Amino acid sequence: MPDFGPLDKLSMTEIVRLQNLLQQELTRRFERRMLLLFSDIVGSTPYCARFGDAAGRQMQQLHYDMLEQGTSRFDGRIVDTAGDGAFLVFADAQTALRGVVAVQRLVSDVNLARAHAHQLRLRMGMHWGPVLSDGSAVSGDSVNLCARVVGSAAVGEVRLTREVFQELGSAARMQCHALGVVELKGVARPVELLLLDWRDRSRFPTRFCVEETQQLIELPLLDIITFGRLAEHEGMPANDVVLIHPDPLLARHISRWHFELRRGAEGFCMRGLSDAVTEVNGQPAPKGHDVPIKPGDRIRLAEVLTLVAVQASSDGADDDSATMLRPNPRAAPYSDSTR
Repeated sequence: MPDFGPLDKLSMTEIVRLQNLLQQELTRRFERRMLLLFSDIVGSTPYCARFGDAAGRQMQQLHYDMLEQGTSRFDGRIVDTAGDGAFLVFADAQTALRGVVAVQRLVSDVNLARAHAHQLRLRMGMHWGPVLSDGSAVSGDSVNLCARVVGSAAVGEVRLTREVFQELGSAARMQCHALGVVELKGVARPVELLLLDWRDRSRFPTRFCVEETQQLIELPLLDIITFGRLAEHEGMPANDVVLIHPDPLLARHISRWHFELRRGAEGFCMRGLSDAVTEVNGQPAPKGHDVPIKPGDRIRLAEVLTLVAVQASSDGADDDSATMLRPNPRAAPYSDSTR
């Protein structure tokens, strides 16, 4: 690099030349392409308000520990943490994907031992792009974009940009479903996003069809999903999925809290919460017992309502022949708009 002499003696032209040289050196030495991952706890603010700061801090630590444990063997590195979120980097997209799946499985296992109100519920966003890094700090516009990607995700979702998708192999690409072009807050250009569907579709139903009405219930991406006729209790959400019967008198046979689906490594299990008669494929499912549930299975509730476990089509499109019912919109403590 030329010797420009004392800075206060430089002309304007020499300063511009020096700026160009420094920019070239900064890019040469510190710019690289990396896989960026943001992970957020969904609903941390109302959780702290309900259970206190100590419980909130314990939830944050569990989040960090799950990330560390799940990604370290895939060369993932936590760059920064702040409140309910964490920022990680990986050398390549394919390895990062394996790390993300490892974290998701760890969280599912941990959640099975936690009460419904204390579930660790995450959303993740991934982007592949250029950053500036000295091996410790990581910065650049790609980081800002990735933060906006996770901000657009709903509870349980792992969203990725088209740039990540293009770095994946064919098998991993088959697990991704297009969400289309999304306008992200603070990002000037529209961004094409995809959803990572990492679970085995042959084991995990994505919806229930109500046999009596042919309505479809989309299952939320939670590890424990509660079902019952009660929408809220003492001002708090009672069930993730509220069960409705077209006959109000028959609806009373469905318990306020009837059953829950519990997501394990091998698939869903149904655990009855009600003394009312519950059957799976015609066989009694006693209260408190776990019964495996796979696509095609039929759950009969109180002899008045039948739910059939089904899968979405391979391209993720809705079935236009039935009405889609969404999960309980009153699930405020873990609404994807609250943190």
